[in-house]
Amino acid sequence: MGPHPAVAAIRLAVRRVLNDILDDHGRAPGRTPHEPPPSPLVLVACSGGADSMALASALAFEAPRLGVRAGGVTVDHGLQTGSDLRAAEVASRLRELGLDPVEAVAVTVGRDGGPEAAARDARYAALDAAAERHGAAAVLLGHTRDDQAETVLLGLARGSGIRSLSGMAAVSGAGGRYRRPFLQLDRQTARKACMVQSLPVWDDPHNADPAYTRSRLRHEGLPALEKALGKGVVEALARTAQLSRDDADALDAWAGRAEAGVRDADGRLECAALHDLPPAVRRRVLRRAAIEAGAPAGSLFARHIEEVDRLITGWRGQGAINLPGRVVARRQGGRLVIRQG
Repeated sequence: MGPHPAVAAIRLAVRRVLNDILDDHGRAPGRTPHEPPPSPLVLVACSGGADSMALASALAFEAPRLGVRAGGVTVDHGLQTGSDLRAAEVASRLRELGLDPVEAVAVTVGRDGGPEAAARDARYAALDAAAERHGAAAVLLGHTRDDQAETVLLGLARGSGIRSLSGMAAVSGAGGRYRRPFLQLDRQTARKACMVQSLPVWDDPHNADPAYTRSRLRHEGLPALEKALGKGVVEALARTAQLSRDDADALDAWAGRAEAGVRDADGRLECAALHDLPPAVRRRVLRRAAIEAGAPAGSLFARHIEEVDRLITGWRGQGAINLPGRVVARRQGGRLVIRQG
């Protein structure tokens, strides 16, 4: 008799991602065609919740069968009393699953961008450092289809562009470090997999705290949408994310090719050439230029780019536009100058 359907589903998802990692690892530069690649290390980021515990158990099961070393990292954000003890307990559970190396990492959460964004930034910084420390080929994250739907709705509420509506990528980070095997699986499948395997699960009270935007969306917004529109909203939003990602990738590639044609011999952006580009392509060129000048990508919103775009499409002699990161955009003699200071 085979495993429970929920367990089979999460294992299959992880197996596919591990095979992708092995393929990428085997193509690493500097290796001769007949030289067998060393066994890569894959870490799982685990909070102790149902999604990440299901992911950790599937990794522990599949990794040895594919010749992959498997470890785990849990991040203590220090935002709740006893969080250090909880992190130590999660690390102990990961070791019991057979993962090695395993570590609990404490971080200090700042205030930039609000509590949710600050915690996310601190967590990813810790995961990046752990991956570098252990020489990991990849870090697995337990985001599900439900998380994807929430991300799309949050982007929609902010009035962001199509890139924001594309949600989370299955592969992201420097060199494709982060992998999300569960983006096609719902949250209930992960929880069911934990239940049938008797895996202990910790439910973070922040996930039910209405003070957090994502929590309100999860417990109030999405249920209200499903009540008004019927079942299938989560699946439709996840499908929207993939379609939006395909479109955004194509437009980004177009903007990359177009950029060379809108710069003069000194590399300055020519306003007339920019004006001739389709708006979606032009705004991507402007965004890339702002980021290259030092504007933080996470703080550069659609409204900023729209203001810079008006220097091209609605020029009335207006002054400079201030962007995040002390970057300034101004029009000078038919050229668009974007630089710090």
